[in-house]
Amino acid sequence: MTHHKTKTNPGSLAGVRILDMATVLAAPSGATMCADHGADVVKLELPDGNDALRHMQPIKDGSPLWWKVANRGKRGITLDVRKPQGRALLLAMLAQFDVLVENFRTGSLDRWGLDIATLHRANPRLIVVRLTGFGQTGPYSARAGFARVFEAMSGFTNLTAPAGGAPMHSNYPIGDSVAGIFCAFSIAAEMARLRADPEALGVEVDLSATEALFRILDPLPVEHEQLGLARRGEGNLATYTAPSNMYRSADGVFFSMVASSQAVWLRLCKAMDKPQLADDPRFGSLPQRVAHVHALDAIVSGWFAEHGFALICQKLEACEIPFSKVYDIADIEADPHFQAREAIIRLADADHGSLPAPCIVPRIIGRDMPVPRTGPALGEHNAEVYAAFGISADELAQLRAQGVV
Repeated sequence: MTHHKTKTNPGSLAGVRILDMATVLAAPSGATMCADHGADVVKLELPDGNDALRHMQPIKDGSPLWWKVANRGKRGITLDVRKPQGRALLLAMLAQFDVLVENFRTGSLDRWGLDIATLHRANPRLIVVRLTGFGQTGPYSARAGFARVFEAMSGFTNLTAPAGGAPMHSNYPIGDSVAGIFCAFSIAAEMARLRADPEALGVEVDLSATEALFRILDPLPVEHEQLGLARRGEGNLATYTAPSNMYRSADGVFFSMVASSQAVWLRLCKAMDKPQLADDPRFGSLPQRVAHVHALDAIVSGWFAEHGFALICQKLEACEIPFSKVYDIADIEADPHFQAREAIIRLADADHGSLPAPCIVPRIIGRDMPVPRTGPALGEHNAEVYAAFGISADELAQLRAQGVV
């Protein structure tokens, strides 16, 4: 089926103005997702450009590649809001923004004279999203939060251990990304409320990154209370469905396969040329397969270990079994499905011409979204943004000399 694209549309968040004064990854990634869908996002940094993401790998010839792709589609300004002139300038600008995104330790903005009452005097309809490790209240509220800390504390990392072994972190701060998705959801939800009611007032959004990760782990509390189970890591083996694991072919290819529904399980028996398994009472239903998961997995993994990946692919595809080789980025780039959907887009970049990055998600059928450019250089849009607030080039030069911008 061919979808006919309409003319380029700026997206459902067009007209939403976001001031992103957060650092590193979680909250800024939420603002970036909003920019992908048309929001006008201004990235505010301290004049020293000391955002830690500017110094994390990958960096090439001093160019902060991760920072560029993570902050795509934003305009960039500098402002030290801790200085009286910087604070005054921020408050003057807030009337022109719908959302302020911050991730400083709880109470930081209050100490700088930017408490919620002051912010709402500047703009009564302002949505203030506060994304912290542990939230605005509670005994841990003042602690600094880092992705691996709240991944560990949320119960998430406990599920990634090999059986009887040490829990494992991913080589990527997935907790930041999950919190960023909740940040974008918070902004979209509150903007829907404001757009529906011209009299509606702004609010504070108290977004805990630890709670964001915990929120996606639905069954943990209920299975603990009702069944007395505290789910633990079992390596790549799933203990809630079966068979499902990471498997290795005879020629050393790792792949993931899931055959949890009854229909798929019966098709897997056929794919492995083991029809007798379909009649084995240990494996007759999903609860029975889970109860005998180790015996079942020994059979399945043993069969895979005896065959090359090409034959395994042929058999599993013929029987419509869900599986995938474990891709690295080279596999993603070479895959015809990713290519057909243009899952990697090119962001225009002043330093490199263009840089590759993941596509805008989700897609809206019939809407052709403009491709964003990479994140701004430090203070790149100072002149443009501040001019819109009536600040002349001379005044800007003076503010720069004073370290305010």
